[in-house]
Order: sequence, then C-alpha cells, then structure tokens
Amino acid sequence: MRYVLVCTILLTAALAGAGAQDLAREIDTRTAAVLPKVVAWRRDIHQHPELSNREVRTAKIVADHLRALGLEVQTGVAKTGVVGLLRGGRPGKVVALRADMDALPVMEMMDVSFKSVEKSTYNGQEVGVMHACGHDAHVAMLMGVAEVLAGLKDQIPGSVKFIFQPAEEGAPPGETGGAVDMIAAGVLENPKVDAIFGLHVMPFEQATLWVRPGGLMASSDTLTITVHGKSTHGAVPWAGVDPIAVSAQVVTALQTIVSRQIDLTTAPAIITIGRINGGVRFNIIPDSVVLEGTIRTLDSKMQDDIHARITRTAKLVAESAGAEADVQIMRTTPVTFNDPSLTAQMTPTLRRVGGGKVFEVPPRTIAEDFALFQQKVPGMFFFLGINAAGADPSKVTANHSATFYVDEGALPTGIRALANLAIDYLSVK
Repeated sequence: MRYVLVCTILLTAALAGAGAQDLAREIDTRTAAVLPKVVAWRRDIHQHPELSNREVRTAKIVADHLRALGLEVQTGVAKTGVVGLLRGGRPGKVVALRADMDALPVMEMMDVSFKSVEKSTYNGQEVGVMHACGHDAHVAMLMGVAEVLAGLKDQIPGSVKFIFQPAEEGAPPGETGGAVDMIAAGVLENPKVDAIFGLHVMPFEQATLWVRPGGLMASSDTLTITVHGKSTHGAVPWAGVDPIAVSAQVVTALQTIVSRQIDLTTAPAIITIGRINGGVRFNIIPDSVVLEGTIRTLDSKMQDDIHARITRTAKLVAESAGAEADVQIMRTTPVTFNDPSLTAQMTPTLRRVGGGKVFEVPPRTIAEDFALFQQKVPGMFFFLGINAAGADPSKVTANHSATFYVDEGALPTGIRALANLAIDYLSVK
C-alpha cells in the first residue's frame, strides 16, 4: 500500500510538472504572437504621453482592449485608473499585476519615429511631456499579459486582476492620486487580492531580471524648510538677518547628517535640496527663503532618526544667525519591501524565464508607490533591463532623462515574467 501511495504521489507531481511546462510553453507561444501588438501599443502611448491624473487617452486604450478580451472592467478608478478582472476556469486565489500609466514633464530629445508630440501645463508652465520613465512599456507589456492569460482562461486556477494605475509620479499640486487612491477605491478587494507583482524598466543589460528580498527601493519623504530672516538693503546687511546666507549654511549642514552622523553600513540614505526660492531683486535681502527637497532611506528607524536630525540642524543653524527655521517633513512613499517568503517562492519563476540573466540587485534609492500595495498584501517588485543590445553602460542615460530609451527587444521577457509569475503563484495551493 505504501508503495502504491508513493507512486501515486510521484505520478501526480510529474503530471503537475508536465502541466506547468505545457503552460509555460503556451505562454511563450502566445507572447510571440502578441508581441507586434505590444510594440504598436507602446509606440502609440509613447507618442501621446499624458501627465499624472490626466491619462484619459491611455486609459481608454487599455479599457477597450480589456473589454475586447472579455474581462470585467472598471474605469475611472482613482480618476483615470483601469482595473480588469480575469476569472479563471477553476476556483483559486487572486493575484494582481500592476502597471503605471503616467508620463513626466520632460521635453523628449530622442530621435525616434514615435517621438512624443505632446505638450501640457505643469506648475503653471508649458512643458513637453515624455514617457521618460518607461511607463509606456509597462502599460503595453501588461496589456500583452492580459491577452496571453485571457487565452489560457480555462486552465487558470483562480483569478488575475490587472491594475493600470495613474499618477505614480505624484499627483499635481492640490490633488491626490496614485496607489493610495487606488487602494482607497478598493482595487485590492472584491475579490480580495492574495499577492501582487509589478516590474519597472531600468537601464540595465537587455532582458536581464533583477530582484531582492526585503528593501528594494527607498522611502521618499518631502522636505520643506522656511528660513525667516529680516529684510534689509543689500548694502547694509547688518541692519537685517539674511535668510539666503542662513539657507546656504543649512544646506551645507544637512549634508553632514548623512556623511558624518548616520551609520551608512546599515543602509544608504540621501538628503537632497532640489529647490531654493527667495528674493525678488539683486540688492534686497528678503524676509524669507524656502528650501524644498527629498529624503530617501531604506530603514524605518534610520528614517525617524534622520527626520529628527534635519529638524534640529535647521533650527539650530538658523538660531545661531538670529533667524528662525520652520521644518515640515511629509512622508509620501514607504520602502518598497519585497515580502521575503513570496520572493523566495517566486524567484525560481524568474530564473526559469530569464535563464542565466537573473540577478540580485543592490538596494536603490529611487522610490515607487507600489510600496503602498505591499503594505496591504504580500508583493514582489522587480526590474527589467531595457538597454539596447551591446550598449556601452557609460553612455546609457537614466530614467527621467530626456534621452531615456527603452529597447523593445526586452519586452518579451517582461511579458513572460509577469504571465509566468501569475500562473505559478496561482498553481501553488
């Protein structure tokens, strides 16, 4: 009897393995078939980019495609978001796949046939608009995944939720948006999502896949420091308190927090002042100066410590010169934290898809609001390398650059990775 039981178990495992291999081969075949559409979608969306919370045209393209596949579709989610639900042929868990849709206020400098032709208004200024972070590729790949998996509907044990999110780059001033609004709108419910996966294109070797358990990307906090002085004539600075000179000292002092006060062997950290605004005329010392910046950390305790040090440093530097400093820190995006158990479970899937081109990536100090989904359900985020084959790494530009370039040779790997992650996750009981 024991022998029969063991044989039965081995036979069942073999059949399950064979079934998984058949599905993987079917995903490859369907990916090749849908690839021309994915390329066409990507180029069309790239040529017509839309800023955060304004992704109306992109959302319509996505929604029309998902409806044509027979998915249950919700539109207008968190303003312009789209959610499609594919119910498999058998009951099971629910997995979500997410892509972001928004572009950036960047004038494109790439000479490609589908170069962006769009302009818009950002912070009261007319700007060029460009998919300088690769979200056009994210959308197109996930549309391709939806078509691949819709063709396998009867073999899917569970459901797949496709989340197309607006405003990952941040909502315009005075608005809310992004993952926080998608979550509030209930995208992780009805049916309840058990796990979520997402990817981001990066200027790495083409078709490589990069992942790590735990902290993958940094938290992002917004910093505003207002230095209050006393206005006076530029020729008689002793008659007032110069907030410009004080602000310069504050900026310098803030850099010693990271370089001299924090144990960077624990985790990297960054304090950047990206904007200084003060004064209206060359010979008038103003009353106040406003500094704006960002704080990036990969450790929550370090994050709290840095916040306290920034506040103390700015206030004491200002006080030493007879000025005052008001410090405001807004926590916007938490650490993108890959659930260790889920990552251990699903990394073999990436290795199968990527072959010998799967690597553990060091922590990155960029941020992603995918982290907010991960605070609600187990999630795994990973990177897809999109450099042109044989590209010189020293000449490749980073995301958010006017010359950022996505080589379409990497798109099949992204489609296959997301589709296989969904199927493999749902197939494990």
